[in-house]
Amino acid sequence: MIEAALEEVPNLSFSVSATTRKPRPGEVDGRDYVFLSRETFEEWIEAGKFLEWAEYSSNLYGTPAEQADELLDSGRSIILDIELQGARQVRENRPDAVMVFVRAPSLEETRRRLEGRATETAEAIKSRMTAARTAIAARDEFDFEIVNDDLRTSRPAMVKLVEEIVKSSETASRR
Repeated sequence: MIEAALEEVPNLSFSVSATTRKPRPGEVDGRDYVFLSRETFEEWIEAGKFLEWAEYSSNLYGTPAEQADELLDSGRSIILDIELQGARQVRENRPDAVMVFVRAPSLEETRRRLEGRATETAEAIKSRMTAARTAIAARDEFDFEIVNDDLRTSRPAMVKLVEEIVKSSETASRR
């Protein structure tokens, strides 16, 4: 759904996250993620180089602050693909951020999708399911919610919502 929003919403950019996990087949460093060693990632944490960061399924993920600031300073809106821990940090660090919670229609469907990837260990799926339950319980912390069930309806709904958010932020910044 993020890809559709990026294709259709003007002035919207994706902020590429950094991670310590190994690349999946077909992933490209710098396009899909910035792949870092745990040591380098921890050095970036100490240096304050992240807008947000979190440990998820035994890997570290974070949004490089410099990249996010450069995009915002150029007049673009950014979209992040982050977990609950990171979303809470963004809310704290950037109270003007608009938060959209995207979820599967059920926990059973979340499990089915994770297993369907065939890239996750049983332990990773268990960890991700625990995180999914925690995130669903916290969904009221977000400004909007999209249920990613049928792509024919959820994708256009996501694009329309993001388009409205970007237009609203552009109008507010001109005041």
